[in-house]
Amino acid sequence: MNKRIFLFLLFVPCFLFLVSCGEYSSVLKSTDYEYKYEAAKALYTNGDYRQAAELFGSLLTILRSTSYGEECLYMLGESNMKAKDYESAAMFFKKYYQSYPKGRYMEMARYNSGFALYKQSADVRLDQSSTMEAINEYQNFLDYCPGTNLKEQAQQVIYEMQDKLVMKEYLSAKLYYDLGTYRGNTTEGGSNYAACVVTAQNALKDYPYASAELRENLSILVLRAKYLLARNSIEEKRMERYRDTIDEYYAFQNDFPESKYIDEANTIFSNSEQIVTSKGIKLEEIDEFIARKKEAAMKVQETKSSHKKEKKAKENKS
Repeated sequence: MNKRIFLFLLFVPCFLFLVSCGEYSSVLKSTDYEYKYEAAKALYTNGDYRQAAELFGSLLTILRSTSYGEECLYMLGESNMKAKDYESAAMFFKKYYQSYPKGRYMEMARYNSGFALYKQSADVRLDQSSTMEAINEYQNFLDYCPGTNLKEQAQQVIYEMQDKLVMKEYLSAKLYYDLGTYRGNTTEGGSNYAACVVTAQNALKDYPYASAELRENLSILVLRAKYLLARNSIEEKRMERYRDTIDEYYAFQNDFPESKYIDEANTIFSNSEQIVTSKGIKLEEIDEFIARKKEAAMKVQETKSSHKKEKKAKENKS
């Protein structure tokens, strides 16, 4: 049996007994570095990750140029990861693969560096620097380790984090939409609806692999905002913006033919089309105009139904 393995197996129960008796501080102060290193591994094996990390950290500089140096650095990252100190874990895993680009643990160090950054990712409403850094780290992992068995897991985490970034953009776009005609947050001539459209469209463009649900939510937001932008436009721009709304409707219908928002989209299209075909309608007349069109359509439908009933009654008599 390898001497180091034999010593480690022999040492684990003895060292853990000493720790339980309050001797950890003496081990920490020890100058017997091989003994101290085996103690750190014993603590790690026993699940005492914070103490293990402290010991590995105290040995890092001393063991750097020895045969223990590479493993010590990697185990320092692992100990911090298990202790849920993700910031330190990411730092030491990154230091490992930079120091040992072809080391034994290079693949896992790159993967774990990304995972530690992923675990630091903040709430979607907060700054997403760690999220973007984690995505970049995982993409680098896939580039450096194309044959890895962890490819699928890494891709899933990337998709999850991209959706998080998209959700942040969606919330920003939704905020503009909810502010509507409020002018307090806009510069002269600005529009919250226009800002909503730009924000949502940029998210759709920047994250083409976002989940279908998020893309659908962003797309209906664009359609709603364009419609309300047209309704609240000055007369010179109104018809052009209603035509743009109609074009957006066709794009939405093509991308999401069975959308849960399809009835709402159809209503927006119908209203916009009716206004475009009746050029020159004034802003204050739009609601009345749409109401009249609906009432007329209902009367036509009622007349048709009445004629069908009369025809059927005559057929039954004959």
